[in-house]
Amino acid sequence: MARHKVEISGVNTANIKVLSSEEMEELFIKMKNGDKFARDDLVKGNLKLVLSILKRFSGKVDNLDDLFQIGCVGLLKAIDNFDLSYGVKFSTYSVPMILGEVKRYIRDNNSLRVSRSVKDIAYKTLKLKDELTIKNGKEPQISELADILEVTEFEIINALDALKDPVSMYEPIYNDGGDTIYLCDQLEDKNTSSKDWDLKIALNNAIKDLKPREQEIINDRFIIGKTQMEISDELGISQAQVSRIEKSALDKIKKLII
Repeated sequence: MARHKVEISGVNTANIKVLSSEEMEELFIKMKNGDKFARDDLVKGNLKLVLSILKRFSGKVDNLDDLFQIGCVGLLKAIDNFDLSYGVKFSTYSVPMILGEVKRYIRDNNSLRVSRSVKDIAYKTLKLKDELTIKNGKEPQISELADILEVTEFEIINALDALKDPVSMYEPIYNDGGDTIYLCDQLEDKNTSSKDWDLKIALNNAIKDLKPREQEIINDRFIIGKTQMEISDELGISQAQVSRIEKSALDKIKKLII
């Protein structure tokens, strides 16, 4: 049976090789040891990953060749920064980076107009977020980004929201024949949506305004899950005192977030 041939950026997609996990690991080891051909083999062996991500954007751009090249930029960044010690599949690590490059390209070429000041905050945030993620091995908190950029957390959230396209959390973004990777798999907390961010920020700020003893008791009671009796034993005060401090702290929090 003849294979269906599709060419994109001069690449015949019917002939793209898909690497096994063992082949991927071997190539990363070779690249780390200075093999100049291993990087090229890793790129060629992951082109289908790029193509699978582009499927969801096929109706948003006129030239898929351009989008494919942008996706390959994200793939190269992922290959250059991936480390086997991360203990995750390369596809899990690389999908957000490829997706980020593609979405940034589409935003830059979007006909919808967003104010320059908002776009500047959003782009600076995304750039800083990528840099800190690569440097520290984890995504930074919004509060950390806000401190460095000298803007408020609300400005960052609003700027990022202004550039987003609505999409289902359960939209599949990659499938290598095994488990499907959904958009929600790339989110830090599947149980919290962006509409809760304002409340979370207000709550965190309110807790910071509490006295140290109040913060300690609130943390022990509602984060760790200790009983008032356990806290009283640890702090050397009566359970009634713990109860009064807890009630006072909750009243302060309510006043600050309402």
